[in-house]
Amino acid sequence: MKTYTNPPLSEWASISQRPIMASENLEEQVRKIINDVKLNGDKALKEFALQFDRVEIEDLKVSISEIELAATQVPTELKEAISVAAKNIRTFHLSQQSAEVPVETMPGVSCWRKNVAIENVGLYIPGGTAPLFSTILMLAVPAQIAGCKHIALCTPTDKNGDINPAILYTASFLGITEMYKVGGAQAIAALAYGTESIAKVDKIYGPGNQYVTKSKELVQQSGVAIDLPAGPSEVLVIADASADADFVASDLLSQAEHGADSQVVLVTTDSSLIAKVTDALKSQIGVLPRAEMAKKALDNSFSILFNFIEQCIDFSNVYAPEHLILAIEDAEGYADKIQNAGSVFLGNYSCESAGDYASGTNHTLPTNGYARSYSGVSLDSFLKKITFQKITAKGLQNIGKTVEIMAEAEQLFGHKNAVSIRLKKIEDEK
Repeated sequence: MKTYTNPPLSEWASISQRPIMASENLEEQVRKIINDVKLNGDKALKEFALQFDRVEIEDLKVSISEIELAATQVPTELKEAISVAAKNIRTFHLSQQSAEVPVETMPGVSCWRKNVAIENVGLYIPGGTAPLFSTILMLAVPAQIAGCKHIALCTPTDKNGDINPAILYTASFLGITEMYKVGGAQAIAALAYGTESIAKVDKIYGPGNQYVTKSKELVQQSGVAIDLPAGPSEVLVIADASADADFVASDLLSQAEHGADSQVVLVTTDSSLIAKVTDALKSQIGVLPRAEMAKKALDNSFSILFNFIEQCIDFSNVYAPEHLILAIEDAEGYADKIQNAGSVFLGNYSCESAGDYASGTNHTLPTNGYARSYSGVSLDSFLKKITFQKITAKGLQNIGKTVEIMAEAEQLFGHKNAVSIRLKKIEDEK
């Protein structure tokens, strides 16, 4: 990890640039995949499975027998953990429900909103180098609370054409049985436009690699909604002398092991902590099965030394991390100063892993600086807000003149006339 010492504000934006993984003509490649799926449907999906995953898929849809078999392959201990996590996630997302109350903006003019579930949603669950069954909990639970009628799930298979049992069990545990053996950009295309086996959805959710992220970006341009730009994982840790170097190192590695394109950042006011964390990283990384991947991520990562915590927070707000950990004294006292972050973890014991799995908050979060303008997935991600209004005759008399004046100023006399005709009839009927 590279180290910066008190970098000037003018350099913060350049320091905050995420690593770019080399991929020649990424957009062109993804467009070809999308167009092939649009044109050839299931045939294209099976050909891509053979091309990219070296596996022949006969039936894209996961069978009931496969789901039942998976349930026998998942250890009881893991089933219990999934149940606890689901309960916590459900509890937190249920708390996001709100009652919409009509508001009378002026006498006779009432306005209100109605929450309506997005009917057809597609969930993309990464399953390549790591089977992210936890993402099913993060997406399906709020979708069910919202009342989405149709939930379809796509995830890649292994080299034998099988889906990880934990993914199948978790989906089944939540009552989702419509699952498809499709991964990558082709899965996003299938959900966006539909094939013989996979029905078109209205909105697509879930993280993925650069191909998945680019495909979500491209289908969005053609009118298919997506949850948010979710690319490689990242964490920024703000730490002072009170931080535990072993804890900090473990948090950095928990994100570094996601992939070589992940980035982890340590921002501190304690010069000795950087050396301690570096030593802890060397000690801890050796026992990780994904050590080589984590090492590559660390090569793309850095530490920064500032004089004051306020500077650390200011830098974090420029970086806008997916995950932000405040391993500092009085962490809660600084919480209000956080402007840009996907999810924030306060104190030495609030490890990011808890949020990834079971504390209750959602782990599908904006990356690559998008936390400046996007929220993470929540109950609202699965809802539409429809506004209603009711205007009485008296209400139109109260608001009518205002509308007429504004419509005439915009030279939209049809708009003005829709009010004027009504006002005249009200007067005539008196």
